[in-house]
Amino acid sequence: MKKFIPVLLLALVFLPVMLHAQNQSREELEKRKRELQKEMEEAQAILRETKKSSKESLAQLRAVRNKIDVRSKMIRNINDEIKFINGDINSALRDVKTLQSDLDTLKAQYAQLIVAAYKNRSSYALMNFIFSADSFNEAVKRYQYLKQYRDFRRRQADNIIETQAQLQLKVKNLQDQRVKRSATLKTEQEERSTLEKDRKEKDEVVAKLKGREKELLADISQKQKDQKKIQDLIRAVIRKEIEAARRKEAEELARRKAAEAAERKRREEERQRALAAAKEAAAKAAASNNAGNNTAAATQPAAPVPPPPKPEPAEPEKPTRVYNVLEASPEAAALGEKFEDNRGKLPWPVESGMIIGWFGKQRNADMERVVEENDGMIFATRKGGNVKAIFEGEVRVVMAIPGGGYSILVKHGQYFTNYVGLLSFNVKSGQKISTGQVIGTAKSNEEQSAGVIEVQIYKLDKLQNANQWIKPR
Repeated sequence: MKKFIPVLLLALVFLPVMLHAQNQSREELEKRKRELQKEMEEAQAILRETKKSSKESLAQLRAVRNKIDVRSKMIRNINDEIKFINGDINSALRDVKTLQSDLDTLKAQYAQLIVAAYKNRSSYALMNFIFSADSFNEAVKRYQYLKQYRDFRRRQADNIIETQAQLQLKVKNLQDQRVKRSATLKTEQEERSTLEKDRKEKDEVVAKLKGREKELLADISQKQKDQKKIQDLIRAVIRKEIEAARRKEAEELARRKAAEAAERKRREEERQRALAAAKEAAAKAAASNNAGNNTAAATQPAAPVPPPPKPEPAEPEKPTRVYNVLEASPEAAALGEKFEDNRGKLPWPVESGMIIGWFGKQRNADMERVVEENDGMIFATRKGGNVKAIFEGEVRVVMAIPGGGYSILVKHGQYFTNYVGLLSFNVKSGQKISTGQVIGTAKSNEEQSAGVIEVQIYKLDKLQNANQWIKPR
């Protein structure tokens, strides 16, 4: 018994924590369910757009595969929900058994009380019990005992009624949980059935695409050439920015050095003038003393010439080193540091949609020979959907891409973000923009009716892995 008490105390201490964790997990499960439902709606919308094309495409295959992935996550989420419901049912069963046992005990005890009361039902027996006491105080105690006995009997009856009500409530809760489990299981079965249809649809798309594999490989090769042209254009613009910043820094350094040299010259001239004035004053003082008293002048030493004032020590030149020429100003350096602090937390450039391409080489899981290489993260959204800036900065250039819409390059200190594939734009070079500001609309490509936008990230003119900068969802 002594060993059991500490265990019981620990259980009582940690029970609220366990219940809070369970409630929190349930809330997270519900939140994830809502997020997956939204993802599924977006995936279905993108797939509907891609199906408007006259022939199957890799974009359609990506959309179908994304829909399958989201549905698989939904099924896992439903299974987790079923586990919670099963836990609730088991808990309700335990409560029902406990309450039923308590109710049986209370009824048994109350039956005993009723039997005892029946046996002593005559008022004469009660009065005889009180007046047979040896003293008045004992008679009072016997009277109080009988009163407490009646109160206890009434409380037992109330406990029975209350326990019956709790038992009925628990039984109803148990029935509700079972109904909920049945509905959830039905939903899970429906989702699995739909998942099989999605997989069959994917297999059909893959089969048709394999018949056009040479055409697809040629399209990918042409896409890589177009990407290289864009890369060369962007790098040329960034290098131009760097050279302009270097020239500006060199001009600023030359201007600063010229100003410092002029200041040193001015101080030297002032020092020379002060020295000449001191010598002239000393000469005049010596001449005045000789004219007044030659004897005194012969016996007394001449007044010492005051030493020239020491030149003021030049202030040491403060180091002007910065991270690089693009962060020569404190504002630019602060913006670059702030951009770095948001690594992995940058928002999506579209309001809704999905990721259809990741940075780097992406081998198609269904077609081994098909390998795509992306310079950034590619997002699908509705055609003409708003494109937003993923971070504050300054627009450096807006350029037209032959057959590819427009590209907008935004500077963030030593970092740049490039938005490729815009249908239209509403910003201009030199304009300051904020995070989340709409900079244009998404254009659809030849193989996909939905809007597509690619976001590339540079550090100086070096392409960065956008997967590590933009949050996945």
